[in-house]
Amino acid sequence: MALTSLVVCAEKKAVQVLGQILKELSIEVENCEDLSAAASRLAEQHYDALVLDCKDQAAAMELIATVRKLAMNRGTLIIALVDGREQVRDIFGQGANFIVYKPVSVERAGSSLRAARGLMRREKRGKLRVSLHAPASIAYASAENVAATLLDLSEDGLALQSERRLPPRCKVYFHFSLPGDKSTVRLSGDVVWQDSSGRVGIRFVDVPQTSRRTMNEWIKSSQARLARAERNAPKPSPSHTHSPTPNQEQEPASEPVAARFAGLGLSASSSNRRIQSRYACRLGADVFRLGEGVPHRCTLSDISSGGCYVETPAPFASHTAVEIVVRTRDLKLRVRGVIQVVHPGFGMGVQFNLTTADDRDQVSQLIACQSSEDSLA
Repeated sequence: MALTSLVVCAEKKAVQVLGQILKELSIEVENCEDLSAAASRLAEQHYDALVLDCKDQAAAMELIATVRKLAMNRGTLIIALVDGREQVRDIFGQGANFIVYKPVSVERAGSSLRAARGLMRREKRGKLRVSLHAPASIAYASAENVAATLLDLSEDGLALQSERRLPPRCKVYFHFSLPGDKSTVRLSGDVVWQDSSGRVGIRFVDVPQTSRRTMNEWIKSSQARLARAERNAPKPSPSHTHSPTPNQEQEPASEPVAARFAGLGLSASSSNRRIQSRYACRLGADVFRLGEGVPHRCTLSDISSGGCYVETPAPFASHTAVEIVVRTRDLKLRVRGVIQVVHPGFGMGVQFNLTTADDRDQVSQLIACQSSEDSLA
């Protein structure tokens, strides 16, 4: 089923730019200039995204509130078009997911809409996936027996880390063994996305019955093990937490299931662990003790809107205030937090301290970009 969007805006140039970007992202576009007419459409039809001009802020916020009460569109992603930063806090507080500053341009709107597209795709994906770390051998075009590392696996596809950039839209042939299973899986798939860090998303095309059975049984048993581990995990201490800002559900960073399954090459699929979704990632980060200028180079292995897990052989002490800096091709995130859990030699869980709307916007966009890269089209 195609993704759909409703653009509520009367500025023709903005509508043209937004329509161009949305169509490039394979999202169908409807335009409506009048907010009351838009409310009627939203009451009758589901849309995956609502792009809303907030020129009349009071009327726009009323429409956002209405959408959030509609069963059909309660989960619709809302991208607000605003004139200035003074509008951002109230609009986020009412329930918007992303902000695009006017005047609308390809550069300004592109990153937010691509990020939103990633979240829409994740919401539509129904298959559970399990994160793992396992070697694989791949072949494609004129390349044979190229080493790669599996990052996650579902019934329909997988993600891998490759040292070489694969040809776009090429067919890839695999053979690999899953952690704890001696059977060899052989299959082929199509490249559907890849990023600058070497991660590649594959959608399965030809899967022999024996390989399909091996993967499905492994996924089910892995999910069962992770569920048992999560139930038995110690609860994080509620101390040294800050009060959440309005309309922001905070979560304390807790011990990653990955630490308990490192020996199996298996980690938790972060999208399946909590009501507040965590997303598996491999992002380089500089972590500073608050007030100090010495960076500690670390790796973020999962992230949510409330916190993240930082892998480092020398974690800081519990309750240390820190600042984390993450740079990607599209954005730079600088966020403060507090160490909640510590695993010596492995890493530390950080609870974010998001005090401004800009902080929340940055984290949301990083999560959405990560979701977009990790999802299969």
